[in-house]
Amino acid sequence: MTDRLRWWSRHALVVAVLLAAVGCSADDAEPDQPDSSPAATPSAAPEPPATPERGACYRLRFRAAVAPTSEASPRDCAQAHTSETYAVGQLETVVDGHLLAVDSTAVQEQVATACPAGLGEFLGGTEDDLRLSMIRPVWFTPSVESSDQGANWYRCDAVVVNGSSSLIATTGSLRGILDREADRETVAMCGTAAPDDKGFTRVPCSEEHSWKAISVVAFPDGDYPGEAAARDRGAAPCEDAANQQAEDPLDFEWGYEWPTEAQWQAGQTFGRCWAPTN
Repeated sequence: MTDRLRWWSRHALVVAVLLAAVGCSADDAEPDQPDSSPAATPSAAPEPPATPERGACYRLRFRAAVAPTSEASPRDCAQAHTSETYAVGQLETVVDGHLLAVDSTAVQEQVATACPAGLGEFLGGTEDDLRLSMIRPVWFTPSVESSDQGANWYRCDAVVVNGSSSLIATTGSLRGILDREADRETVAMCGTAAPDDKGFTRVPCSEEHSWKAISVVAFPDGDYPGEAAARDRGAAPCEDAANQQAEDPLDFEWGYEWPTEAQWQAGQTFGRCWAPTN
């Protein structure tokens, strides 16, 4: 997951100086003088858009939340909103003496690393709590034009995803939500069906659901182990996790969702165990 910043148009104020001809008599006429050129007042450099503020909230749609820039205006977090800024930082646009464009791969990778790294501290809870939640980081940088005017910030927002293309509106702040058990359940990851079912959609547990992600299967650091190894690694721990919470330990269902190679490369180096909730 990757609105546009408020653009400021350039206005040049040019003051033309008109010269009035003064009549003189033949006796006191001064020698002819060369005509003067009209003078222009230099235009002031446009101010860059203001740096976003941490703690601001926005009402964004999913498509706007995954756009690289944003021009949305902040709103009071007590009002319904879908995005909350939890971090703001400065871009490093000079690398090895070279000035990089704000939309360059190197600059964008800075933000793609910084924003996910800071989300856990903002939300509280454990790393597993975050991995079993529907809260995701999104980030924004200035537009190229705003960057040319001097804007040099990045903005990290937290959003609650619903399905694959919409966001959940919340009120108040998400700060520390994973530390609070009752609130944590509202943003926990659930499913409309078993994770291997064609009708499966990932939703917050506050929405209608029939399955829930109950634990995480961690993998050691390194390269992707391959699909077969990733699949096999979760069988035993997921069965045990589902067994521990089943009403009948001799008759229960469980599911396992292992990472694909593409997900691994994107940073998801873990799997999830699932169990039915009804």
